[in-house]
Amino acid sequence: MTTSASTQTPFDSFAWDWTAPYPTQDADLLKQLNFIPGLKEILMLRQVHALEHATVWVLSNSGAAEYSAATTRDNELLGGMSTEHGFYLYGQVNATDLWRAVRMALQRITSGEWDLAVHPRCGTNLSVSMMLTFGLALGMHLLLPRGPVEQIIALGVAAMAASQIAPNAGAIAQKYLTTAIPFNLVIADITFTRDVWGRPAHFVRLRWVE
Repeated sequence: MTTSASTQTPFDSFAWDWTAPYPTQDADLLKQLNFIPGLKEILMLRQVHALEHATVWVLSNSGAAEYSAATTRDNELLGGMSTEHGFYLYGQVNATDLWRAVRMALQRITSGEWDLAVHPRCGTNLSVSMMLTFGLALGMHLLLPRGPVEQIIALGVAAMAASQIAPNAGAIAQKYLTTAIPFNLVIADITFTRDVWGRPAHFVRLRWVE
Protein backbone atom coordinates (compact mmCIF):
# COMPACT_ATOMS: atom_id res chain seq x y z
CA MET A 1 0.00 0.00 0.00
CA THR A 2 1.67 3.40 -0.98
CA THR A 3 0.13 7.31 -0.83
CA SER A 4 -0.29 12.66 -4.23
CA ALA A 5 -2.29 14.57 -1.92
CA SER A 6 -5.98 15.18 -2.47
CA THR A 7 -8.90 16.16 -0.32
CA GLN A 8 -11.31 13.27 0.00
CA THR A 9 -12.80 10.82 2.40
CA PRO A 10 -11.51 7.24 2.34
CA PHE A 11 -14.73 6.12 0.63
CA ASP A 12 -17.17 9.00 0.17
CA SER A 13 -20.19 6.84 -0.60
CA PHE A 14 -19.63 4.17 2.04
CA ALA A 15 -21.63 4.29 5.27
CA TRP A 16 -19.38 3.61 8.25
CA ASP A 17 -21.81 1.72 10.45
CA TRP A 18 -19.33 -0.47 12.30
CA THR A 19 -20.70 -2.89 14.83
CA ALA A 20 -18.88 -1.36 17.78
CA PRO A 21 -15.71 -3.36 18.53
CA TYR A 22 -14.82 -3.95 22.16
CA PRO A 23 -11.35 -4.20 23.70
CA THR A 24 -11.37 -7.91 24.62
CA GLN A 25 -13.00 -9.30 21.48
CA ASP A 26 -9.89 -10.89 19.97
CA ALA A 27 -8.50 -11.98 23.33
CA ASP A 28 -11.82 -13.66 24.14
CA LEU A 29 -11.88 -15.36 20.75
CA LEU A 30 -8.34 -16.61 21.25
CA LYS A 31 -9.23 -18.10 24.65
CA GLN A 32 -12.26 -19.88 23.21
CA LEU A 33 -10.51 -21.18 20.08
CA ASN A 34 -6.91 -21.52 21.21
CA PHE A 35 -6.81 -25.06 19.79
CA ILE A 36 -6.80 -23.64 16.25
CA PRO A 37 -3.20 -23.49 14.97
CA GLY A 38 -2.06 -20.06 13.84
CA LEU A 39 -5.16 -18.25 15.13
CA LYS A 40 -3.16 -15.80 17.24
CA GLU A 41 -0.95 -14.91 14.27
CA ILE A 42 -4.04 -14.29 12.10
CA LEU A 43 -5.67 -12.11 14.76
CA MET A 44 -2.47 -10.14 15.26
CA LEU A 45 -1.98 -9.67 11.52
CA ARG A 46 -5.47 -8.18 11.21
CA GLN A 47 -4.76 -5.75 14.05
CA VAL A 48 -1.35 -4.83 12.65
CA HIS A 49 -2.96 -4.22 9.26
CA ALA A 50 -5.44 -1.76 10.80
CA LEU A 51 -2.69 0.10 12.66
CA GLU A 52 -0.61 0.30 9.49
CA HIS A 53 -3.53 1.98 7.70
CA ALA A 54 -4.18 4.32 10.62
CA THR A 55 -0.51 5.34 10.74
CA VAL A 56 -0.47 6.16 7.02
CA TRP A 57 -3.62 8.28 7.48
CA VAL A 58 -2.08 10.14 10.43
CA LEU A 59 1.19 10.77 8.60
CA SER A 60 -0.67 11.87 5.46
CA ASN A 61 -2.61 14.43 7.49
CA SER A 62 0.12 15.45 9.91
CA GLY A 63 0.32 18.96 8.46
CA ALA A 64 -3.43 19.47 8.49
CA ALA A 65 -5.95 20.14 11.18
CA GLU A 66 -7.41 17.27 13.17
CA TYR A 67 -8.34 14.28 11.03
CA SER A 68 -11.95 14.38 9.91
CA ALA A 69 -13.99 12.65 7.23
CA ALA A 70 -14.32 15.97 5.38
CA THR A 71 -10.60 16.80 5.20
CA THR A 72 -8.82 13.48 4.75
CA ARG A 73 -5.74 13.54 2.54
CA ASP A 74 -3.97 10.51 1.12
CA ASN A 75 -0.19 10.83 0.63
CA GLU A 76 0.71 8.41 -2.17
CA LEU A 77 4.40 8.66 -1.29
CA LEU A 78 3.71 6.66 1.86
CA GLY A 79 2.90 2.98 2.02
CA GLY A 80 3.08 -0.04 4.22
CA MET A 81 3.17 -3.81 4.43
CA SER A 82 1.91 -5.75 7.42
CA THR A 83 3.30 -8.92 8.99
CA GLU A 84 2.32 -10.80 12.14
CA HIS A 85 5.21 -9.09 13.98
CA GLY A 86 4.61 -5.48 12.88
CA PHE A 87 4.58 -3.46 9.70
CA TYR A 88 6.99 -1.89 7.21
CA LEU A 89 6.47 1.80 6.50
CA TYR A 90 7.80 3.02 3.14
CA GLY A 91 8.45 6.66 2.27
CA GLN A 92 10.38 9.67 3.52
CA VAL A 93 9.63 10.03 7.21
CA ASN A 94 11.95 10.47 10.16
CA ALA A 95 11.88 8.18 13.14
CA THR A 96 10.61 10.82 15.58
CA ASP A 97 7.62 11.67 13.40
CA LEU A 98 6.91 8.00 12.87
CA TRP A 99 6.97 7.24 16.59
CA ARG A 100 4.55 10.11 17.18
CA ALA A 101 2.28 9.01 14.32
CA VAL A 102 2.10 5.38 15.44
CA ARG A 103 1.28 6.35 19.02
CA MET A 104 -1.37 8.81 17.83
CA ALA A 105 -2.82 6.31 15.35
CA LEU A 106 -3.05 3.62 18.04
CA GLN A 107 -4.72 5.98 20.51
CA ARG A 108 -7.22 7.33 17.99
CA ILE A 109 -8.23 4.07 16.38
CA THR A 110 -8.78 2.35 19.73
CA SER A 111 -10.76 5.36 20.97
CA GLY A 112 -13.44 5.08 18.34
CA GLU A 113 -12.09 6.32 15.00
CA TRP A 114 -12.73 2.94 13.41
CA ASP A 115 -12.59 4.27 9.82
CA LEU A 116 -8.82 4.81 10.18
CA ALA A 117 -8.51 1.02 9.80
CA VAL A 118 -9.57 1.13 6.14
CA HIS A 119 -7.49 2.55 3.28
CA PRO A 120 -8.42 2.93 -0.42
CA ARG A 121 -4.99 1.77 -1.65
CA CYS A 122 -4.91 -1.43 0.37
CA GLY A 123 -4.03 -4.58 -1.56
CA THR A 124 -7.33 -6.03 -0.39
CA ASN A 125 -9.08 -3.70 -2.83
CA LEU A 126 -6.97 -4.96 -5.74
CA SER A 127 -7.68 -8.57 -4.82
CA VAL A 128 -11.41 -7.89 -4.56
CA SER A 129 -11.36 -6.05 -7.90
CA MET A 130 -9.61 -8.97 -9.61
CA MET A 131 -12.05 -11.51 -8.17
CA LEU A 132 -15.05 -9.39 -9.16
CA THR A 133 -13.71 -8.92 -12.69
CA PHE A 134 -13.09 -12.65 -13.06
CA GLY A 135 -16.48 -13.60 -11.64
CA LEU A 136 -18.41 -11.10 -13.73
CA ALA A 137 -16.45 -11.97 -16.86
CA LEU A 138 -17.15 -15.67 -16.33
CA GLY A 139 -20.83 -14.99 -15.81
CA MET A 140 -21.06 -12.85 -18.94
CA HIS A 141 -19.13 -15.47 -20.88
CA LEU A 142 -21.65 -18.15 -19.92
CA LEU A 143 -24.71 -16.00 -20.51
CA LEU A 144 -23.87 -14.29 -23.80
CA PRO A 145 -23.30 -15.79 -27.27
CA ARG A 146 -19.80 -17.16 -27.83
CA GLY A 147 -18.97 -14.87 -30.77
CA PRO A 148 -15.74 -12.85 -30.42
CA VAL A 149 -17.49 -9.47 -30.57
CA GLU A 150 -19.99 -10.43 -27.89
CA GLN A 151 -17.26 -11.82 -25.67
CA ILE A 152 -15.11 -8.68 -26.00
CA ILE A 153 -18.12 -6.55 -25.10
CA ALA A 154 -18.84 -8.86 -22.17
CA LEU A 155 -15.28 -8.52 -20.88
CA GLY A 156 -15.47 -4.73 -21.13
CA VAL A 157 -18.80 -4.61 -19.30
CA ALA A 158 -17.46 -6.92 -16.60
CA ALA A 159 -14.36 -4.76 -16.09
CA MET A 160 -16.43 -1.57 -15.89
CA ALA A 161 -18.89 -3.09 -13.46
CA ALA A 162 -16.09 -4.43 -11.27
CA SER A 163 -14.38 -1.01 -11.19
CA GLN A 164 -17.61 0.55 -9.89
CA ILE A 165 -18.28 -2.12 -7.28
CA ALA A 166 -14.72 -2.79 -6.11
CA PRO A 167 -14.06 0.28 -3.89
CA ASN A 168 -17.02 -0.36 -1.59
CA ALA A 169 -16.62 -4.13 -1.78
CA GLY A 170 -12.95 -3.74 -0.91
CA ALA A 171 -13.82 -1.49 2.01
CA ILE A 172 -16.26 -4.10 3.33
CA ALA A 173 -13.62 -6.82 2.95
CA GLN A 174 -11.11 -4.73 4.89
CA LYS A 175 -13.65 -3.85 7.55
CA TYR A 176 -14.79 -7.40 8.26
CA LEU A 177 -11.96 -9.66 7.06
CA THR A 178 -8.49 -8.18 6.76
CA THR A 179 -8.36 -5.63 9.60
CA ALA A 180 -9.39 -5.49 13.25
CA ILE A 181 -9.15 -2.68 15.79
CA PRO A 182 -5.71 -3.09 17.46
CA PHE A 183 -6.80 -3.32 21.09
CA ASN A 184 -4.12 -5.92 21.84
CA LEU A 185 -1.09 -4.20 20.35
CA VAL A 186 1.68 -2.19 21.97
CA ILE A 187 4.67 -0.64 20.24
CA ALA A 188 7.91 -2.53 20.89
CA ASP A 189 10.35 -0.50 18.77
CA ILE A 190 10.87 1.15 15.40
CA THR A 191 13.99 0.48 13.35
CA PHE A 192 15.26 1.45 9.92
CA THR A 193 15.83 -1.71 7.90
CA ARG A 194 15.17 -3.40 4.57
CA ASP A 195 12.28 -5.67 3.72
CA VAL A 196 12.56 -9.12 2.17
CA TRP A 197 12.97 -7.55 -1.29
CA GLY A 198 15.74 -5.26 -0.12
CA ARG A 199 13.67 -2.07 -0.13
CA PRO A 200 14.54 0.47 2.59
CA ALA A 201 11.80 0.97 5.16
CA HIS A 202 11.09 1.60 8.80
CA PHE A 203 9.83 -1.47 10.64
CA VAL A 204 7.35 -0.88 13.43
CA ARG A 205 7.63 -3.89 15.71
CA LEU A 206 4.51 -4.59 17.78
CA ARG A 207 3.73 -6.91 20.68
CA TRP A 208 0.50 -8.68 21.59
CA VAL A 209 -0.88 -8.05 25.06
CA GLU A 210 -4.02 -9.58 26.57
